[in-house]
Amino acid sequence: MYEQYYGFVQSPFTLTPDPRFLYRSESHEEAITLLQQAIRRKEGFIVLTGDIGTGKTTSCRALLEQLDNSVFTSLILNPFLSVEELLREVLLDFGVVSREGVGSGRIATASKHELISTLHQFLLSLMAIHGSAVLIIDEAQHLSMQVLEEIRIISNLETNESKLLQIVLVGQLGLLDVLAATEMRQLDQRISIRATLKALNREEVEAYIAHRLWVARGSTAVTFEAPALDLVHAYTGGVPRIINLVCDRSLMQGAQMRVNKLTPAMIDEAAGSLGLRLMTTGHPHRRKSDRVAPPTPWWRVAMMVAIVLAVVAMGLFLYAPVERLIEAPVPALPAQPAYQPRFPFGPKPIPVMDLPAPAPIADIAPADENATGAVISRAVFRRALRARPAASQAP
Repeated sequence: MYEQYYGFVQSPFTLTPDPRFLYRSESHEEAITLLQQAIRRKEGFIVLTGDIGTGKTTSCRALLEQLDNSVFTSLILNPFLSVEELLREVLLDFGVVSREGVGSGRIATASKHELISTLHQFLLSLMAIHGSAVLIIDEAQHLSMQVLEEIRIISNLETNESKLLQIVLVGQLGLLDVLAATEMRQLDQRISIRATLKALNREEVEAYIAHRLWVARGSTAVTFEAPALDLVHAYTGGVPRIINLVCDRSLMQGAQMRVNKLTPAMIDEAAGSLGLRLMTTGHPHRRKSDRVAPPTPWWRVAMMVAIVLAVVAMGLFLYAPVERLIEAPVPALPAQPAYQPRFPFGPKPIPVMDLPAPAPIADIAPADENATGAVISRAVFRRALRARPAASQAP
């Protein structure tokens, strides 16, 4: 066993929720601080959520150890309980009843009303000693709607100044969807504090492993190479539970090979034995100083080329008819007949008659011998004037 080879007091990567091994990352520190403040302020409902394996149960146990003796606590790990079973477990954790009484005493056959009354009397008795009570329910996303509604009613046990019972619901991210349901509006509106645990980043993974190795107190130094830590983060995505599994298998290989420095090859083999795959694009996370962008996969390049060709083909298809329309000759319009005005109403125009040209004056002869002398003298004068030479004309 590698614990003996490396001289560990206990396994550094055990899956049990031991609060001593809790590494307080940024999100863990913030969540625990919020819970502590809410308990001191005696808030009614508190919700702690996180993805699978992020350390919710370990954080709850660490929180319970930090509370003083005046706080009575109850940690429910089984969410598949009826309302009566839940109340009996709470009374048992608070020390109101004994295990024998829950199994075969009066409390075993008590009704829901009697159980709530007993709990209420106990909570009122804490006021004399300035005490408080905290109920933590783990895996709360599995609670039935009926139990959640009864928990809401239990939270109404209060005085004019403060709540008598504080309830912390701990669960996966799906718990938020359960509380957001329409029938859970009354409970959702009573939640005053919401905290969330996140996965570890690359730097936190390195600090997490170093913290657990230090707590295990190994007599022989064992370290992980920097590329090996990159692979641990890439395979686990920063989830503490999966980190424990990968590091545990890697230490087994290191002990078998009698080495104190774990290499990337050991991490790959450990991850393969667990059926894990890289949770990134095929390249592990690197430090900020030497992190490089991964190359673009060939299928993505082919897809981009196909999209470009499709756009070009569509453009040619749409542009060709327009180009033919621009280059086509404009057909000649047929000749229009001349405008002929018509007069549908009124008199028609009188046609112009051809009249004979007037006769020259010289050819005018008296119409008869009885014509007046003035007419004859004027005709004779004009004839003599025309017959006069131009040179003899006076200026």
